[in-house]
Amino acid sequence: MNSLITTTVLIIAAILLYRFRGPVLAALRRFDDRNAARRAQEARDRQDRFAHYKHTLQLAEEQVEEVTGVEARDTRTGLPVTRYLFEGEQFASRDDAEAARQRSIVAKARKFYEELPAALAHRRKETLH
Repeated sequence: MNSLITTTVLIIAAILLYRFRGPVLAALRRFDDRNAARRAQEARDRQDRFAHYKHTLQLAEEQVEEVTGVEARDTRTGLPVTRYLFEGEQFASRDDAEAARQRSIVAKARKFYEELPAALAHRRKETLH
């Protein structure tokens, strides 16, 4: 009886796997494509002397919130206008908000490089002992 149940479960699992093979194979292909793209980027980064700075800016960009558009009333006319919000500050144009966001990203990356020597010195002391 036990082997009959095991066989039934295996057959049902095989049927389900066959039924959902398309999405499973598509997910595996996407995973493989991302890995191939990552490996290719790593190979390009080995040749690029500014790759470290680019990665630092990418990490800082992930930590900074996006610019969002909000509907607000114009204080003079009372008509609805689109304002752009970044870090609690409203901007009249998306370009101004994106410029403020870019300044914030660069400041975050710069702070990382300011703190890097102290972190490396601390790490060096730990490895010496």
